[in-house]
Amino acid sequence: MSKEPLRSETNCLNCNHVVEQRYCPNCGQENSVIRKSFYHLFIHFFEDLTHYDNSFWRTIFYLLIKPAAVTKAYTSGKRKSFLPPMRLYIFTSFITFLLISLFPAENAKITATNVKNKVEQVVPTLDSLKIDEKGVDGLTIIGIISEAENDTLKKLLQVTKDIDPKNITDFGYEGTKELDYIQKHGTKKAKVGKTEYWFLKKWLAVKEENTNKEIIEKFGQSFIGNFPKVLFIYMPVFAFLLWLFHDKKRWFFYDHGIFTLHLFSFLLLMILLLFFIDKLFALSDWPFIGWINLIIKSIGIFWMLFYFFPAHRRFYEESHLVSAFKSSLVYAINIIMVTFLMVLYGLYTYINLH
Repeated sequence: MSKEPLRSETNCLNCNHVVEQRYCPNCGQENSVIRKSFYHLFIHFFEDLTHYDNSFWRTIFYLLIKPAAVTKAYTSGKRKSFLPPMRLYIFTSFITFLLISLFPAENAKITATNVKNKVEQVVPTLDSLKIDEKGVDGLTIIGIISEAENDTLKKLLQVTKDIDPKNITDFGYEGTKELDYIQKHGTKKAKVGKTEYWFLKKWLAVKEENTNKEIIEKFGQSFIGNFPKVLFIYMPVFAFLLWLFHDKKRWFFYDHGIFTLHLFSFLLLMILLLFFIDKLFALSDWPFIGWINLIIKSIGIFWMLFYFFPAHRRFYEESHLVSAFKSSLVYAINIIMVTFLMVLYGLYTYINLH
């Protein structure tokens, strides 16, 4: 029962019907006051999104622990006991990407400070020994690395020195002006195709207008900010692959869509859970905390990768052998498609930086 104060007027603001009690008998709207505080709006939004009751927590628990249990229950008609799939996905996606986006800048700053402190601690140590040789030879003299490791490191450093990073990231062009000049006046062999020219010009323009630090910051913000859209667009593709490999008369596309929404919601919840566990363990200086964190993260990642197989078998109710074959095939196809999609999305994000 709602505890919001009622209006003194008895006309429904929605249909103008006479309201004798709390709810309008004609349209069902509550005859409560219409001016709300910000706190009320926030709580109302959260309750509308999650139906903040037992169904919300039941859905989360079953989704994380019992693969396909929520999907089977929902598609069999038990709608009231669980959160609607679309609402669940919107909530998990919103919360996951919002909270994760609040941390990277702070973490990067902390990491940079730690690295700087370590460098400041190591360099004076070498100088204080009054050793003429610096770098690899200096480390060898004070016994940090062996003679064999000295030779190996020198070879690696020489190979790295011969590689010009600028030629790699700029594809051999100094900038857009050089590219335009070659495209206009160069030989036929030196020119590139229209598509390659468009891509190269976009790539070089970003590097000319931004520093490396700005590119990294803008790329990270744009990539994370738009990733939920990419994930949402890819879900119908995932459902379509499931539709291709299953009986069309028994399973409608709707069923595959519900399964996909629950699967992706599970993955987002696991990402958020592991993210918070990692942040929580980072607050402790206990000697073995790193190992415990690693074990928990490894178990969580394994469960994320393995979850699809038992979920597929239980929902589609096929034999272990048939389910293993179909789920493995769908899994492999999706890995290829997701990898290709991430490369394209990364390139798209880069060339659209401003």
